[in-house]
Amino acid sequence: MSLRLATFNVENLMSRFDFTGFRNQLRQDRVIKLFEVRSEGVYQQLEQARVISSTDDTRQMTALAIADADADILCLQEVDNMEALQAFEYGYLFRMVGNGYRQKYLVEGNDSRGIDVAVVMREETRDGQKIELQQIKSHAMLTYRDLGLFNDQLAPTNRIDDKIFKRDCLEFDLLIGGVPLSLYVVHFKSMDGPRTEGVDGRLGTMPVRRAEALAVRRIIEDRFGGRIEDKRFVICGDMNDYQERVDVIGRRRTGFRFEHRDESVSALDVFSHDGFVENVVRRRDPLDRWTLYHARGPEEQWLCQLDYIWLSAALARTNASRIPEIVRHGQPYRTVFPPGQEVERYPRTGWDRPKASDHCPVVMTLDLI
Repeated sequence: MSLRLATFNVENLMSRFDFTGFRNQLRQDRVIKLFEVRSEGVYQQLEQARVISSTDDTRQMTALAIADADADILCLQEVDNMEALQAFEYGYLFRMVGNGYRQKYLVEGNDSRGIDVAVVMREETRDGQKIELQQIKSHAMLTYRDLGLFNDQLAPTNRIDDKIFKRDCLEFDLLIGGVPLSLYVVHFKSMDGPRTEGVDGRLGTMPVRRAEALAVRRIIEDRFGGRIEDKRFVICGDMNDYQERVDVIGRRRTGFRFEHRDESVSALDVFSHDGFVENVVRRRDPLDRWTLYHARGPEEQWLCQLDYIWLSAALARTNASRIPEIVRHGQPYRTVFPPGQEVERYPRTGWDRPKASDHCPVVMTLDLI
């Protein structure tokens, strides 16, 4: 009996307009920055027109990427609300895959922009096994005090009674053909942060992600009374951190070379240092594990993995020969692919947009027994 599981950051699956860019330049779209907009009313009209004109192509590509993932259970990040998810599933995804995702779950989390984690599931697996939800639990209200995770590294930007998860950790107890499976879906704190005293945004925000990872681990250990050796559980989502990356060196005119490097520290070491869970994407070639291309000019380009499926030790053993898939057809043309990894992009893909997302879906077919 098998289950096809995927995770995908769909990047702001929205049903409302964000007009904060008029006062906050960091949230203003680059197209509107080209024009002098004097009034907030005019800005709102332009922003509405911009979003509406670009959304259809973008969501078609998002749906194509999900269709190619062909998952029985799909974990999503950056979903605005249930209304947006339902409209996307009916208007786009159902038309792509035919048999849609009847079961949809979203709990409003802590992100001030309203982007949440969600899960959509079929009623049955491709093998005809029933997918049943036994219980869903949000951990959005957990604070540093609750789990004793507050420390000096967090103190400059957080308080002891602040919520640990900057979005949420959703916990699902499932039965797949009668076999129990626990699923934890997260979207950790972004790497965006001020560069202070020579510390870049990733390192500056790492204490928050490390606390989030520790909290997920504590939730799982408490859930199973510390006895996890034979338990079936999976952690999925956008972790906004990486333990390795591929440096992209060069320019388009002169060509590129690719150098793999391990990071000395990562918030995700909390999961991997003692074999608590396995990042199955590491079963792929070191140059072929990336789910996102990052670039800020030719001197700062790399490929890295931000999107993860972490398997419990029991599931990792059962699926020792399985290799996860990464769907990259929705990547824009600006993304630099190492040799031999090029794919045929979806129709009408742009240099930077339209695109399915900056992220790539990660998919794993799991044998449960």
